[in-house]
Amino acid sequence: MTDPHDRSTSRRRFLALAGSAAATTALAGCSGGGGDGGENGSGGDNASGGEATEGADTTAGDQATTSGGTEGGESTETEAGNESGDGSGTGGFGVTITQGQPPSTLDPQNHRETPTDNVVLHAYEGVLARDAEGKIIQKLATDYERVEEGRVRFTLQEGVTFHNGDDLTPEDVAFSINRIVKEDVGFTSPQADQLAGVTGAEVVDGERAVDVMSDGFNPIVFASFATYCDVMQQSWVEERSGEEIAQNMNGTGPFQLESYEQGVRVVLSRYEDYWREPADISQLTFNAAQESSTRVNQLLEGETDVAVNVPPQDAQRVRSSNSAGLSAVPSTRVIYNAMRYDVEPFSSPQFRRAMNYAVNLSGIVENVLSGFADPTGQPTLEGFFGYNGDVDPYPQDQAQAESLVEESGFAGAEITLHTPVGRYLKDVEIAQAVVSQIDSLSNVSCGISQREFTSLAGELTDGDITTGPDFYLIGWGNATFDASQTIIPLLTSDGALTSYSNEELDSLVADAQSTSDEDQRESLLQEANALINEQAPWIFLNRQYSVYGVSNRVEWSARRDERINAYAMGETS
Repeated sequence: MTDPHDRSTSRRRFLALAGSAAATTALAGCSGGGGDGGENGSGGDNASGGEATEGADTTAGDQATTSGGTEGGESTETEAGNESGDGSGTGGFGVTITQGQPPSTLDPQNHRETPTDNVVLHAYEGVLARDAEGKIIQKLATDYERVEEGRVRFTLQEGVTFHNGDDLTPEDVAFSINRIVKEDVGFTSPQADQLAGVTGAEVVDGERAVDVMSDGFNPIVFASFATYCDVMQQSWVEERSGEEIAQNMNGTGPFQLESYEQGVRVVLSRYEDYWREPADISQLTFNAAQESSTRVNQLLEGETDVAVNVPPQDAQRVRSSNSAGLSAVPSTRVIYNAMRYDVEPFSSPQFRRAMNYAVNLSGIVENVLSGFADPTGQPTLEGFFGYNGDVDPYPQDQAQAESLVEESGFAGAEITLHTPVGRYLKDVEIAQAVVSQIDSLSNVSCGISQREFTSLAGELTDGDITTGPDFYLIGWGNATFDASQTIIPLLTSDGALTSYSNEELDSLVADAQSTSDEDQRESLLQEANALINEQAPWIFLNRQYSVYGVSNRVEWSARRDERINAYAMGETS
């Protein structure tokens, strides 16, 4: 019998996990994909078998198809069409969403955080997008094609307007792409590596289209544009300072900015002239509460409609409230402890491997996360293109860990793990478990430093490895379902947020990004994942599950890519 509070199959699994340790053990082993890398190879439309069905576009498709938006799976579906019907709202229906963190900015091209993305995506749109299952769909583009190696073309929708009433032009799209990838177009965007390989864009003469150029064959160009690059109006941006852009919005999306109280609240209202059907929601409010208990209390007291990261111990409380339910899915986010390669003792591969052997990862998954996670042993999640099925998580072996510490020459090391508070599901509790287990080694002392997420993230995203902590817990979401979009930014020598450098790894990834042979590319990325496991630049932790508390007055189900798309929400009838 279907529980009326269950909003997805995965949520039922979560409830079972939260309620029974035995069930936890049994069910956790069945989760997290387990597929074949997608039907089309490079991410594929179905990133894995089983639960994981998100996908990216395909290198095979890129090679074989040159027109009609068929690379990576042509689709004319809209997000609303996939998730909640036609979105033809006209009445008053307000919804409030409470995240763990407020947005750091309203500039859609000047951040790297999911909480910020979840706000700005309602006002700004890209040329492509993904539906709830992860399939690439057209958004501001009606068509996309590979014209030649190093050049793809997007043909644009007619009748799209910005919130100020001005029409969307190809010049706006080309400007938006160049603002991200070219430092001389306004500012240095922290999102440049999200459009990996893209060198610029230009308007196609005589056509309502934009050409995007890459440095050689770009196997993931459509996957990247399906996830990244919000379109902004060129004149609106150029007439404003960076501070003004950070506190105002003018996109083409279904909601427009009504008010913004920095660090506290963002209020959006339905854009009645939206180029698709107007949203069901008339007013959309984003709040933030760092403590998960506060978010749950707000949900149960009717102060919010969607609360992110509901911890397992509160699942039953939400479920029994008769006013809310849960929606939960395995996400595309990996949680890990980075160890900077350029500082001692983490400069030693032996020491880094020792830290992995010191941690009881299976115990953290079962006891801290109540089974609501999957252990990892590589940066690429199961179901992603390039995942290496022969690489296992490190087992706990404290004798081996102590031996490796001695071998590294850093016996007696004193280290501190920096962790955000409230950004990820049970982040502090995970960090405390890691610290305790490392500190139990006879030859290493380990402490913890709890940090504000925005402060820690700022140190990690400034492009300077030396400003970040030596040792930190962080999470990384990769909505392209391709290994490269985790490895390149986080682990290659020139990665925007890297903590690591290894010439062999750089070479493997460079070769993978330059080949048009799908099988070869997959093999290279799998080899890269094996090397990363062996070199252990991270303590590999867990795949996070996204768990939302949802008011019974709202119809909505969680997505694997952590996007909270209010356009897909409807009022419960």
